[in-house]
Amino acid sequence: MTLTDRDRAVAAAVAQGLVGEAEPVAGLLDVAGIRRSAGELRAAFDEFAAPGTPVLHAFAVKAASLVPVLRLLAQEGLGCEVASPGELRLARAAGVPVARTVLDSPAKTPAELREALALGIAVNADNAEELARLDGLMASAPSAAPIGLRVNPQIGGGSIGAMSTATDTSKFGVALRDEGARDWVVRAFLARPWLTRLHAHVGSQGMPLELMASGVRTLFDLAEEINGRAGRRQIDTLDIGGGLPVNFASDATTPTYREYAALLHKTVPGLFSGRYGLVTEFGRSLLAKHGTVLARVEYAKSAGGRPIAVTHAGAQIATRTVFVPRAWPIRVAAYDAEGRPRTGEPVAQDIAGPCCFAGDLVAEDRPLPLLRAGDHAALLDTGAYYFSTHFAYNSLPRPGIYGYAVAPDGAVRFGTVRSPQTLEELTAESGGAHAEALGGLGTS
Repeated sequence: MTLTDRDRAVAAAVAQGLVGEAEPVAGLLDVAGIRRSAGELRAAFDEFAAPGTPVLHAFAVKAASLVPVLRLLAQEGLGCEVASPGELRLARAAGVPVARTVLDSPAKTPAELREALALGIAVNADNAEELARLDGLMASAPSAAPIGLRVNPQIGGGSIGAMSTATDTSKFGVALRDEGARDWVVRAFLARPWLTRLHAHVGSQGMPLELMASGVRTLFDLAEEINGRAGRRQIDTLDIGGGLPVNFASDATTPTYREYAALLHKTVPGLFSGRYGLVTEFGRSLLAKHGTVLARVEYAKSAGGRPIAVTHAGAQIATRTVFVPRAWPIRVAAYDAEGRPRTGEPVAQDIAGPCCFAGDLVAEDRPLPLLRAGDHAALLDTGAYYFSTHFAYNSLPRPGIYGYAVAPDGAVRFGTVRSPQTLEELTAESGGAHAEALGGLGTS
């Protein structure tokens, strides 16, 4: 059997005790894979963009809100797209320059906007009320921060409604096809010389590339209209969002960044001409393929004739998969107690998590070599969202996360991305210091 780097990392994680009785679940990140994806993204856009075109690839921090990951991507030339004060703080802790940081969010507070403008961070306003708020802030404290407006091209959704951001009733951006909206957008730009960017993000997983490219085409045509009406190059940058879908059915990376860039070049011929700087906001597609959640099988049992492997990875980690399995299926690989790929005839079985409700299943009726107590189940393609979007059901602590690199001789080195959460930390997070806060309320 030919071992993959992931196989070697799993075996090493078990041998080194990163996963075991004391820590029954952990996340593993392939550092070389992350670097490779970042390089492929840069190369894809560099191939089609005119020489000298400013291109910022701002990683969507929500996809992996982990400081060492943001630092690694910054070393690969990427910036950060942030959507909360917490994400901005993480980007700054990772050393991401403010010039390579973009603030989105449909609910920015005045304090968030003031901080961004003071730092010089690019801001994409979401709606008319936010733009009016920015009017006041710019009047009281003018800023050179790049400021844009997010529009919704309203071109439709994909196969996952919750991931579709360009539907008629999406909560994001100015609904461009609503009555009078397009004219309002043009007038808003003409009245504000400091408004120099346009932003659109059509959607994420489940979106066909053609629909995404159509949204970018709408954005480009609107920029051309505004600049034509202004008689100058007022809009100098287009933020085209991210959302490249991920193939969760196999190890193959499809679609590729190059395929998307080539489609954009064909659909929006002027996009790469150099007339506009470009910003992208890819997240899931950069990380998903390079992560593995490794969970120890605590018990093997059966019910109704079906085997069940009870593991320590369930809804607290794979939240979307557990609650919406048809939209978010993931692959599971079976490993033995030493972390070696388990062999044997596939047996249909359930892979269950530790959460105390019946539907806590990451895979149902899945054919795999039969898992036994002490074995390990690996949840594949989980490098994005699964590691940093923890669901604190049953007060289950957050697992440790480790980056790994495999040497040519097969040796595996690990670096800690996030230490396992201790029960003391979990207790403090759950109000441990305020245990008596409620006892004296409501008494005479």
